[in-house]
Amino acid sequence: MRITVGSRVFAPSWTMTTAALLFGSLFVTLGFWQWNRGVERQSTWDAFAARAEKVVDATEADLAVLPRFARVRLHGSYLPAQQFLLDNRTYDGRAGYEVLTPFALARGGTILVNRGWLQSSGFRDRLPNIGFDATSAGTPLEGRLEDLPQAGLESGRAAPALSGTWPRVTSFPTNAELSAALGQPLAQRLLLLDANAANGYTRDWAAPGLEPIRHFSYAVQWWAFAVLLAGLYIGLNLRKETD
Repeated sequence: MRITVGSRVFAPSWTMTTAALLFGSLFVTLGFWQWNRGVERQSTWDAFAARAEKVVDATEADLAVLPRFARVRLHGSYLPAQQFLLDNRTYDGRAGYEVLTPFALARGGTILVNRGWLQSSGFRDRLPNIGFDATSAGTPLEGRLEDLPQAGLESGRAAPALSGTWPRVTSFPTNAELSAALGQPLAQRLLLLDANAANGYTRDWAAPGLEPIRHFSYAVQWWAFAVLLAGLYIGLNLRKETD
């Protein structure tokens, strides 16, 4: 390739041209990927904010059709004899568990209630005490519907034991695994218990994931790399024409 521009000639090698095209395409693609993630995350954050106020009295049938983050009021009672400790959960840089307690709905069905985060003792054989205040029995629960957390890697998952003592420690379980350990079907989503409800631990619920602006910033950075690469490609291959 050879293009004359006034007193200069643009004559890049095919090797450099191929490398520039490959890396340039990669940077542009990564930029669009991050931008699309930002758009999706913004939609999730908007939904979290929009569903913050209205509370719906929900039954088992309602739980199957209500959207993610919907605020609901549930009537029924806890099943404190069988609880799960969701492992690998951190808060302010500290390791701990999130407490998942089955809640039997008054009109049928069972849902897991995330009662919040509890710091670990640092020893696997010393599980925290997750008892109840009996005076609050029968009080309706309010909170948000949320999906079970997902592991980034399959190796980070650990299903709960199917037998043994309670509570049972688990890491990024599926709904089917929790239902099998409990011995009864569970609603597909769990309830994030409101911060002011009784029998809870640290509950600082927020929209999941990075702020959308972070993804948009990463997209702009990737596109800036593509522009810089184009500038270097032109600058390194545009020389004065000599005899």
